[in-house]
Order: sequence, then C-alpha cells, then structure tokens
Amino acid sequence: MATSPVTRLTDDQCWALLERERFGRLATSALGVLDVTPLNYVAWDRTLLLRTAPGSKLLELTVNPDVAFEIDGRETGFAWSVVLKGKARMITNPVEIAEAERAGLRNQLDTEKPIWVRIEPTQVSGATSC
Repeated sequence: MATSPVTRLTDDQCWALLERERFGRLATSALGVLDVTPLNYVAWDRTLLLRTAPGSKLLELTVNPDVAFEIDGRETGFAWSVVLKGKARMITNPVEIAEAERAGLRNQLDTEKPIWVRIEPTQVSGATSC
C-alpha cells in the first residue's frame, strides 16, 4: 500500500518551526472583510508576539480577536507548513510588555511599531510533504 506524501507534524515539531522562523502571515477578519498581512513575529512561551502601529490591522484585531497565523518553507527534498489559530490581544500590562521586550523581536522594516500584540493559540497544526 502506498504511503501518503503528506506527513502531519506534532505540536512540538510545529512549535520548533515557529520558534526558528521570524516571518509569517497573519490572517484577520473584521466586519466581513478578510485580510492577510505579512509580518515579523517571535514565538515566546508557546504564544506569538508581534508589534504593530495604530491602523487597520490593530482595528481588525480589536473588532475580532480570532486570527490565523501561517509560516511555511522549503528545504532539500521537502516542504513544510504550520498554521496556528488563536486569539489576539494588545499587551498593555507593563510586566507583560517588559517580558515581550526580552523576546528579541526585530522588525525588518525601520518603522515605528509601539504596540505589542500577543496571540494565544487555540490550535496549532502542520505538515510536511515530499
């Protein structure tokens, strides 16, 4: 019997990839409008941290905190993808902000992003394929 070309990743394997990578895509939905935004992030204590500025992305997260986040990549002989679903919230507590500052998030663009956001996962899944 033939084996499937797609292999599911364990939670630990998904988190290892989320911790290794620093760039992904955030999917939001507010008032019936879907949006996907590429951004820098850091995985920290089995959550995702990102920074943003006032604008449409922050408004979308305020209207509907349910989000999806995706990373993917290709390596010799295979490709992989991880999708995390969860709830996003602005970090306003000074202790949490100080912790987020220690996480080492670096933005690729030299833009002001003063607002921290944490995504608390409700589900993480991933797969590799040959």
